[in-house]
Amino acid sequence: MKKILFFDLYGTLAGFNPTRFEIQSKACNQFGLSVSEAGILKGYKLADDLMSHQNSTQPLRLMNESEKFKFFCEYEKLVLSGCDIHIDQNFAGEIWKVVREIPYEMKIFDDVLSNLQKLINLGYKILVISNMNISGTQLLQQFNLEKFVDFAVTSKDVGVEKPDNKIFEYALNISNFSKNDAFHIGDQIFSDISGAENAGITPVLMDRDRNHPEFDRCLRVMNMDELYSSLLN
Repeated sequence: MKKILFFDLYGTLAGFNPTRFEIQSKACNQFGLSVSEAGILKGYKLADDLMSHQNSTQPLRLMNESEKFKFFCEYEKLVLSGCDIHIDQNFAGEIWKVVREIPYEMKIFDDVLSNLQKLINLGYKILVISNMNISGTQLLQQFNLEKFVDFAVTSKDVGVEKPDNKIFEYALNISNFSKNDAFHIGDQIFSDISGAENAGITPVLMDRDRNHPEFDRCLRVMNMDELYSSLLN
């Protein structure tokens, strides 16, 4: 039996409030653009995949402001392409400027805490692995996860991003478990699933947005209730 669960944060345990669709819709309305929720989710799948690959080569946390803005112009283009809105980089940049001025917070999904407690009751240790540019200690405090999570490991702690093996190895070392003891649950194919596989850890895809209905390389769940049921059985 596995003994420890590694969780990604963004898209797995937490998401935007207001939602990504609400933020994008509000920004696009200012430019006379109409977007759909399904299209925005489709676009974010493409954009987040771009971010995963970018972080594996030149992480955003190491970019200057000009480089970050150029990246997010391309990111915004991909988000809107999911709605069949195809714009140039300059226009995307103007929309992105509005997007980033809209207040939001990262919020733990409603199904998370109760299921983390149930998983703890089954005997699992819980650890978060995130590409966020804050320390693991800060992450746990910011999201009030200290009661449920034994450790958090971030890119700031380790100096690399998922899918780099080093961040997974660091998590195994501080938790005193072997790769055979662990599952890694995340929403990104490249950074989470491939990263875990390359580190010898069993992955689980958290597909909250139903972006990967045919994915069969590993267990796929759509929420924490499904994850708990799968691990219980």
